[in-house]
Amino acid sequence: MDLSAINPVLLIASLMVAATPLLLAAIGELVVEKAGVLNLGVEGMMITGAISGFAISVETGSPWLGFLAAAVGGAVLSLLFVVLTQLALANQVASGLSLTLFGLGLSSLMGQSYVGIKPPQMADVHIPVLSDLPVLGPILFSHDPMLYLGVGIIAAVWALLKFTRVGLILRAVGENHDAAHALGYKVVRIRVLAILFGGACAGLGGAYISLIRVPQWTEGMTAGVGWIALALVVFASWKPWRVLLGAYLFGGVTVVQLNLQAAGVAIPVEYLAMSPYLVTILVLVILSADKSSAPASLGRIFHASH
Repeated sequence: MDLSAINPVLLIASLMVAATPLLLAAIGELVVEKAGVLNLGVEGMMITGAISGFAISVETGSPWLGFLAAAVGGAVLSLLFVVLTQLALANQVASGLSLTLFGLGLSSLMGQSYVGIKPPQMADVHIPVLSDLPVLGPILFSHDPMLYLGVGIIAAVWALLKFTRVGLILRAVGENHDAAHALGYKVVRIRVLAILFGGACAGLGGAYISLIRVPQWTEGMTAGVGWIALALVVFASWKPWRVLLGAYLFGGVTVVQLNLQAAGVAIPVEYLAMSPYLVTILVLVILSADKSSAPASLGRIFHASH
C-alpha cells in the first residue's frame, strides 16, 4: 500500500471532473421537479446524449458540435415524455421508467459502430497567470469549458428561481398548478419547457462522460449516474447550491476510491466501488434534515378544467 502516490491537487481537480455529469443531470431534473413534474427518465436521456454527442463529435471532428447534438438528443428524447405525460396524461413514474429503458436500448443500437473509437479532444481552458498558479491553478483554472459551463448553469438556475418572475411562475406551477392555471399561466407550456431543459442538461451530462471523463463509447456507460442525480435532487431539498455540493461529494468519494484501489489498499474492491453511493446517500440524508418540502404538485397530473 503506497498512499504517497496520491497527489491531493490532482485528486481535487479530478473530483471536479467526476462531479460534472452528475451536476448537469441533477440541475436539469431540479428545474423539471420545480415545475411539478417527476421525470425518472434521466438515465435514458443521459445515455442518449452520450451516444449522440459521441457520434456527432467523431463524425464532424468537433467536440462542441458533439455537445450541441447531445443537448438536442436529450431534449428530443424528453419530448416522448412530454407526449406521454402532458398530452396523453399518462402516469409520470411509469413514463419515466419506460423512457430510461427506451434510451438504454436506443443508445445500444446507435453505438454499435462506435465501440473502440477515440473521439476528438476538447482543449482545456488556459487563463494567463491564473492557470499557472501553484495548487490553485490546476484545481480551479485548468479544466475543460464544459466544467465551467456546468457551474454556470447551477448559478443561472439559482438566480432564475430566486430573483426572476420566470422563476416565480415556475415555482407557482410546481406548488399549485390549479391556482397557477386560474391566474392565467400556461401550465402545460411551462412544464414542457422545463422538461426540455431537463432533457438537454441530462444529454450534456451524458456527453461529458463519453467525450471528456471516459473518452470512448461503451454500452451502458452512464452506469447509474442518472439515478444518483434523481436522488441528489431530493436530498438537496430542491436547492441548486446543494446540488453542486452533493455532486462534488459524490465525485470526491468516487475519485478517492479509485485512488485507493490504485494505491493497493487492503479493502475488497467491491466495497470501495460501493462507497461513493453509500457515502453520498448518508451525507445527503443528513443535509436534508431541515425537511424542506417538495413542490406540492410534484408528480400530479394536471387536467385543465374547461
